[in-house]
Amino acid sequence: MNEQNKRTGIFSAIKNILGFIQNYFKALIFILILYIIFIAPSHQTQDNSNLMKIDLKGVITDSEDVLKNINFAYDNYNIKGVLFVVDSPGGAVSPSIEISMAIKRLIEKKPVVAYAAGSMASGSYYACAYSDYIIANPGSVVGSIGVIMQTPNIEELARKIGISEQVVSAGDYKEAGTFMRKWTPKERESLQELVDDIYNLFVDDIVKARGLDRAKADEFANARVFIASKAQKVGLIDEVGSITDAQNALMKLSNVSDPIWKEPDLIDKLTKKLTSETKVQISSLFYGLKAY
Repeated sequence: MNEQNKRTGIFSAIKNILGFIQNYFKALIFILILYIIFIAPSHQTQDNSNLMKIDLKGVITDSEDVLKNINFAYDNYNIKGVLFVVDSPGGAVSPSIEISMAIKRLIEKKPVVAYAAGSMASGSYYACAYSDYIIANPGSVVGSIGVIMQTPNIEELARKIGISEQVVSAGDYKEAGTFMRKWTPKERESLQELVDDIYNLFVDDIVKARGLDRAKADEFANARVFIASKAQKVGLIDEVGSITDAQNALMKLSNVSDPIWKEPDLIDKLTKKLTSETKVQISSLFYGLKAY
């Protein structure tokens, strides 16, 4: 294909993307107006929800939204129990621990059941370990209790393209973790100590949360990943089952015979749907570009 056709294809794709965003933006504004006029005023009626579902999906980069939902459940007297639906490979250490501590606080007031819908690994397992009961889909993967720190080493690339580094620092370890050169033995030792400390914190919390034997950590930790049935054998989960099983377990622990699940906020629901559809549309357009 000649250059002119390539440019035409690119401009056509960009035009389609902008048109898609514009059309959906208008639709979203229209829906928001309808919501404000017709739905928002009636939203003052009492919410009779007695159970709540909180999603923990994708890479954990921050804990703000999840903590907001946990705090709502903690403060709401009508909510008798919480179901965490998890499909996450883990993520950053601090937000994972924040969620873990929030759930630990929440179970003091009401039961929490965690359900591994796909992946409950590393940080996402840490986050939900203190749940009263953990159920996993038979095909889910659980565990990966481990810590990793990695950066690229672009020293050779920088040398080839003529980039050099100028640094002024104080402290022997200030450049530990740099990607501009190979780490010194002293820096690597320091970083390894940091990773080991976080790993031990991780394992210690899992031992407390799940009542496991610290001396047998290699059986359930050491960054091993398990299919659900094996995760149950080593004590990381309580049951292999479905989302319905998880809902029933929560109803039993909460003493709720007539469940009324809290519906997500309409604005949040619309925003998430719009974002999801936009990603799919844009992804498909760029996939088409690659086929040229």
